[in-house]
Amino acid sequence: MKTLQHPIVLQDSVQRTSIIRRFFDWAGAQQKNRIAWLAVMLMGHACVLTPLTLFFIMYSGNNLALWPFAMVAMVLVLITNLSAQPTKITIPVFFLSILLDVIIIVDCIINLAKPA
Repeated sequence: MKTLQHPIVLQDSVQRTSIIRRFFDWAGAQQKNRIAWLAVMLMGHACVLTPLTLFFIMYSGNNLALWPFAMVAMVLVLITNLSAQPTKITIPVFFLSILLDVIIIVDCIINLAKPA
């Protein structure tokens, strides 16, 4: 009588990395472009996004509670870049500050859409 043989299937376990891990790896690899990121962060945020956010705050009724949040978003980018942090720190902080400014702008637009 023949012995029954079961084939053994070896499965390679696929290591899946999360999107957050891939983002931090990418941000760390951007160290060679650090000066370009510095320019984009300071010029884009300080000269475009923060004044735009402050314009929406003032145009929607000048809610004084939103001013500190807009300033903190700008200061976060400024401090991390002036302290010469690596790009794996500055890029996520930059995107976090952009998210904060976008939330403020959306809140102001919602307040503008409310009937008086």
